[in-house]
Amino acid sequence: MKVEIKGIHLEITPGIQAYLDEKIPRLDYAKDHIVDLMISLTREKSLFKADATVNFRWGGVTHIGVENFDLNQGIDELFDKLDAKVEKEKSKIKEHHKKKEPPQEEE
Repeated sequence: MKVEIKGIHLEITPGIQAYLDEKIPRLDYAKDHIVDLMISLTREKSLFKADATVNFRWGGVTHIGVENFDLNQGIDELFDKLDAKVEKEKSKIKEHHKKKEPPQEEE
């Protein structure tokens, strides 16, 4: 899983980087399914926006965004939503690949 973090009108300080590094292992259960995780943190006056784009290995792409006045709370919300979305996508793939029982013929 390749992780890219960028700041728009916001410098990614070592503190922000360390906080994100604490949160990223929450997605370790799906690292085989995720190709890229791109996180963008934006500051607009006193509002922070945290956006994430996830590229899955089967070609699926999802985008999640949150807004909050506190950057750390926004990152927490983002990872809560990311965790739920990744789990949902992962379960879709599991359901899709379940073997269906062949129809039984009557004698």
